[in-house]
Amino acid sequence: MSRRSAGLLVYRQPVPDRLAGIQVLLAHPGGPLWSRRDHGWWSVPKGEIGPGEEPLDAAEREFSEELGVPPPAGVRSFLGEVVQAGGKHVLAYAVEGDLDPAAVVPGTVDIEWPPRSGRTLSIPEVDRVEWFSLVEARDRLLGGQLPFLDRLEQLLGMAAGGAAGRPPAR
Repeated sequence: MSRRSAGLLVYRQPVPDRLAGIQVLLAHPGGPLWSRRDHGWWSVPKGEIGPGEEPLDAAEREFSEELGVPPPAGVRSFLGEVVQAGGKHVLAYAVEGDLDPAAVVPGTVDIEWPPRSGRTLSIPEVDRVEWFSLVEARDRLLGGQLPFLDRLEQLLGMAAGGAAGRPPAR
């Protein structure tokens, strides 16, 4: 069976009534493997769906575990499912909210590092979270998760490929 994860794509609108001002909260993976990787490596805060667990429940749990803060209150809107390059299925839900990245206290996970060394290293699940405009997010987000940004634009009534979400074609 393929691996399945679920996450919350938190968005905010710092300038009221201006769709071009939409920002999304993305997480950068922690640990030595990701420390020098930036563009194209950020993710929606997400994690594995447990056996018998509802995807939205997993998304809420994983948000809290990865970021160390509760998810924002608000209506959750299903953004669908994508399949990443490695075959992992990811489901995402959008929720409007605000969060101070300085308040994040990431959870930790133990990994073997260096690989096949027999040594265990405790690393943060994410090393930082940041707010990005939709244009910036397209440059930072994992390629397999980019459809979530398109779906968020559709959800918010934005024209796909409009000024708010993508740079103009040349």
